[in-house]
Amino acid sequence: MLPDVRRRRLPKLFLLVTALTLTLTACGQDLGRSNFARTTVPAAAGTGPSSDGPITDAAVAANVLRTVKPCQFLTKDALGPLGLGTVEEDPTPSSISYDRCTNKVKDPGGKEMRLDFEIGSTLLPRADKTTGQVGGLPLRVDKTDDSDCTVAAMTALNPDTAVTVTVAYAGDPCRPGQTVLDAVVQKLHNSPEKYPTPPGTLLTADACTMAESSVVASAAPSPKQAPTGLHSCDWTSNGANPTVSVEFLPGLPPLVGDGYSKVDLGGGITGFQKKGTASAAECNVEWQHRPWQGDDVELAQVRYRNYNTQPDTDDACGKAVTVAKNVVTKLPKP
Repeated sequence: MLPDVRRRRLPKLFLLVTALTLTLTACGQDLGRSNFARTTVPAAAGTGPSSDGPITDAAVAANVLRTVKPCQFLTKDALGPLGLGTVEEDPTPSSISYDRCTNKVKDPGGKEMRLDFEIGSTLLPRADKTTGQVGGLPLRVDKTDDSDCTVAAMTALNPDTAVTVTVAYAGDPCRPGQTVLDAVVQKLHNSPEKYPTPPGTLLTADACTMAESSVVASAAPSPKQAPTGLHSCDWTSNGANPTVSVEFLPGLPPLVGDGYSKVDLGGGITGFQKKGTASAAECNVEWQHRPWQGDDVELAQVRYRNYNTQPDTDDACGKAVTVAKNVVTKLPKP
């Protein structure tokens, strides 16, 4: 299995790329649609009225979901009983996110199915893709083509957030996606496994509350705030630019080099700043908060970007550092 590209310093990319399509044949016969999609995959939940009102299910509240381990839903034990096929490998956790995981399944005809799972996704099917409910949550299904489908159990509306399964499979990918999602929602309501939460961890922090609005406004005037995941938040001015982002993620400790230089963030915290491209005003500031797992640490990041302004006319790093200094004072103390 191919793991996520290891990000040491780049801001989080929430888009899951699932373009893998594999077609196997045996004795001239396609083993996919006829063998698997129609007879092997059990029909998944997804019926019943949908709702566009507030979601009040305590099991999927953001503060609860932030600490849920994602790979527990894609293990052999979790996927085996669903009748999807053979699970040959353990799931692969994301190396750049707390809430994403992937695995693969081989259907009875030998065709490969890739499953990408995310808790707290904000890259979602549109509201008009709502097709019913799954475990009492609004269900959205978006089949982009014959081999790619995203299914989402909505956990919050306006702004929209969901638990998602994206399936790459040349054989009705939406059906296995809904089957997996149904099992996920059931598990979320039945004591899911969670990360440890030592004192001071960023896992439990709401990124949207970790910067004062007045400080953000000094970089992005009249900003509109919206979560971009369970551990990230954007403040956007004038509809698109400039934007200030705050994010918490696992990664290797930051270092000087590759365009990064040290900057004092106050409180004994050393940050590392890097200007963006030559065609836009952009700067990323990151710093180590506390140990995580193995060689990884918990990282905090602040990013400023304004694609309507040239770098020499906008102090991108000055603005990012100003916000970062404020965020440092708001974070839980290790």
